[in-house]
Formats: sequence, structure tokens, C-alpha cells
Amino acid sequence: MTNDNQFAMTLPILDSKNYDRWRIKLKTIFGFQEVYEVVMNGYQEIGDNASEAQRKIHRESKKNDCKVLFLIHQCVDGANFERIVGAKTTKDAWECLEKSCEGATKIKKVKLQTMRRKYELLQMEENETISEYFTKIHSLINQMKSCGEEVKDQAVIEKILRTLTPKYDHIVVAVEESKDLESYKVEELQSSFEAHEQRLKERLAEKNDDQALQAQKPRNLLGSGTITK
Repeated sequence: MTNDNQFAMTLPILDSKNYDRWRIKLKTIFGFQEVYEVVMNGYQEIGDNASEAQRKIHRESKKNDCKVLFLIHQCVDGANFERIVGAKTTKDAWECLEKSCEGATKIKKVKLQTMRRKYELLQMEENETISEYFTKIHSLINQMKSCGEEVKDQAVIEKILRTLTPKYDHIVVAVEESKDLESYKVEELQSSFEAHEQRLKERLAEKNDDQALQAQKPRNLLGSGTITK
């Protein structure tokens, strides 16, 4: 879009996730275009006995209202356009979007509070693998992000290091002492712990094999021995 001062402007598009930011950006555009009052307050209809001056003001107000309604149509996705398609004025369209989106925002905030609580309480269980635990973490974070939460890698890494089972304590200490957590990636952390987990499994398998061999030795000795009177 090009405005009256001839510079390109990328219009924000309202979807199901960005109402708060979208509203701020649109209000700024309304102010720049000098149509904010029309959007918020609408315009007065005039009677048959209106003066020419009143008719001129009315025509200008109606023209501005049509211009802004057209602008709003360009700034919403398909689902939100269907909500306002019947609106006759910008004020009607704006209020319709406010009611529908603010209701959705309240629901989203409640969901976000629930997910934050789950995230705070999440701990790795003894029978979980590294992959399973990281999947849980990623799933919750993605749900939180879909509700507008910003989650940095460093915060996620610190959360994971605090909540792994005790058998990984020495690896946690090594990571904290040797890595710059501000630049470390969650994927790198997962790879490190999965490699360690694999080594633990191999050592456990070797230990079980050794124990099985040790258990077989007495039976073999008894089987090969002789009994004398």
C-alpha cells in the first residue's frame, strides 16, 4: 500500500494469534491517516433540512469512513473478514473485531496460565528417555508460543538442566561449567544427553552380560564334576 505521502507501507494482517499487536499497529495507521475519530466514534447522519456546509462535512466523513473500512478489509485474514463482511461502517467493523478477538484473547490467557503451570511443574520421570522428555518440553513450549508467549532457548536449557533425573547430575554439572548457556542450543543439549544415555544403556547391557556369565559358571562346574563314595 502507498499512503498519501507516497511511501510504501506493509499492512499488518489480523489472524487468530496477533490481535493485541495488530490493534496497536492499526491505531497508529488511523492516527497517521487522520481518521482515528471516525473509527472510534463514527459519524453523524444528517436530515433533509441540513445546510450545505453540514452536507459537505457529512460527505467527507462518509468518504473517510469508506476509505478506512476498505483499509480494515485489507488488514484481516479470511476468518475475520467473514465476521465483519456485514458491517456498514468502520465503527461497526472495529467493534465487532474487538468483541470477537478480545473474547478469544481472554480464553488464550487462561490457557497460557495453565500451560505455564504445567511447564513449571514438569520434571523428568525415572522411566523416561531423554527423547521423550525433550518432546514433552517442546510440546508445551510450542503451545505456549501459539498463545503469544516468548520463550528463549537459554530459559529452556536452564529448565531442562534443573529437572533431569539424578543419574544425569554429573553431565549437568559438566554442561554448566563448560558451555555458554546464552549461545547454547536446545538441540545441542539434547544430542549430548542422548549420547550419554546411549553409553549408559551399553554399559548396563555389558554389565548384565557379565552377570549372566558369572551366574552360568557355577552350574557349568557342577555339571562337569564327579561324585565319589
